[in-house]
Amino acid sequence: MGEWHPLSTARGEVQAWLARPEQAPRGAIVVIQEIFGVTAHIRDVADRFAAAGFTAMAPAFFDLQQPGVELDYDADGMARGREFVGKLGFDGALAVVAAAAQALRKPGHRVGAVGYCWGGTIALLANTRFGLPAVSYYGARNVPFLVEPARAPLMFHVGGKDPSIPEEDIEEHRSRQPQAQLFVYPDAGHAFNRDVDPHAYEPASARLAWQRTLDFFGEHLK
Repeated sequence: MGEWHPLSTARGEVQAWLARPEQAPRGAIVVIQEIFGVTAHIRDVADRFAAAGFTAMAPAFFDLQQPGVELDYDADGMARGREFVGKLGFDGALAVVAAAAQALRKPGHRVGAVGYCWGGTIALLANTRFGLPAVSYYGARNVPFLVEPARAPLMFHVGGKDPSIPEEDIEEHRSRQPQAQLFVYPDAGHAFNRDVDPHAYEPASARLAWQRTLDFFGEHLK
């Protein structure tokens, strides 16, 4: 459904997977990758948003360092991904989000953001810095930024068995962002939406989180 398009940002040009709905869009969503790049899984997420009626754009953040990065879901891929996000930094990532949101913004066409893992924290920052309605999936790096006031509706999805987001971090989400919708999935671990990874995927939790996410954007991108 989607295809690659160039996206100019304040840090340079990247490619972005752009998926458009067949009917008039219900709004637009910046889809923010995990540390593994804009993999087939992330492209499929964008395509699914388009099938649900939203224009979806998934920028390839790592293109600013190395074009076409798609890493494996293993220890080596994780180590390399951490190197990429470390060099990119939060400011570099937000420059890409800002460019994507600007490219998607049209009269009567509101823009939101959704992100996964590292992207979940970037989605949180897209809310607090840019005022985008945002959904953060298992953002293990969220805690230092929870003190920033939300500027738009906000939703968190967290796995109850996620070792990278312990109960004290979940409580920080509740206390620092009490207005946000926070959902904890008891049977899910980290990356429970990653349906291409049998070690992480938890189907029932993923389906429920997906429906809640669609309902969120359906309401807040009108």
